[in-house]
Amino acid sequence: MSDPRADEIAAFGRDFSALKDEIQKEIVGYDDLVSRVVTCLFAGGHVLLEGVPGLGKTLLVRTLAKALDLRFSRIQFSPDLMPADIVGTQVLVTSPDGNKEFRFQPGPVFANIVLADEINRTTPKTQAALLEAMQEHSVTVGGTTHTLDQPFFVLGTQNPIDMEGTYPLPEAQVDRFLFKLRVGYLDEASLLKVIDRTTSTEVIRVEPVLAPDRIRAMRSLVREVATADHVKRYAVRLATSTHPESEHAPEIVRRYVKFGASPRGILGMILAGKVRALCQGRINLAGEDLRWALHATLRHRLILNFEGEAEGLTTDTVLDEVVASVNEEALARTS
Repeated sequence: MSDPRADEIAAFGRDFSALKDEIQKEIVGYDDLVSRVVTCLFAGGHVLLEGVPGLGKTLLVRTLAKALDLRFSRIQFSPDLMPADIVGTQVLVTSPDGNKEFRFQPGPVFANIVLADEINRTTPKTQAALLEAMQEHSVTVGGTTHTLDQPFFVLGTQNPIDMEGTYPLPEAQVDRFLFKLRVGYLDEASLLKVIDRTTSTEVIRVEPVLAPDRIRAMRSLVREVATADHVKRYAVRLATSTHPESEHAPEIVRRYVKFGASPRGILGMILAGKVRALCQGRINLAGEDLRWALHATLRHRLILNFEGEAEGLTTDTVLDEVVASVNEEALARTS
């Protein structure tokens, strides 16, 4: 008997691939990175891109905006940026009848895709201005709440090596990002392609492939992916195994981790896994989908203690040990 949702699942996979292919007309070599950024879009989250300057983080975001029929804005974060420069402010205007009144002037956050470029270069007060927008999808100015249009997708970039003139993102801000993705160096073959594309007369045109209504429909389908009880327990066990006080935590967690993953991390892992399941042609979430999403959704939600920092440990190494310590089959048998 055929699956009644087979056509919807197939269409989701086609549109996901079409968007990814359009982006890769301009972005070379970052196949997995592009897949995860697109996954985050359809999961309804936000992305924090971390990498040294010149790797193409900003170009990736601009190319994504070109490939979607959505409003795009770019905010260049700097130490003198104020909250009103992001969310907007009340301005005094003269009405046609000559009366003066305050009117709300929307800021650049009122877009569908927002690039928060070098987000760690502005003060905590200004960073916090994005908190409500990212979590509640609304902005409150002068006692009035303004709802943001959907879809709303924030992509922040930061440089991990430049400490001068930076303000590290507070944990509350970092936790608002569904994914934290590390942008690494390209291999030689990819760099050769970059040279050909950027230093010749070739003109690359990226065209919109998805409209807002289609993006909203794809996000709704993601929510309909079924999650069996044993898969939910597997997701919870993976997250709780990052808590040093948990009886299921491996030795590396108990020794080096100060704080483990938050509940928001579990939800993000499941939503990202559901997107991957649809791309694989399934309407049910599997353990392999959770493992695929684990590092991107939890690496920024773990805080190492002083000993872990001194050892030069990374949260990715801790998560590798967590995955190895949790037996999915055993959890399924006990369901």
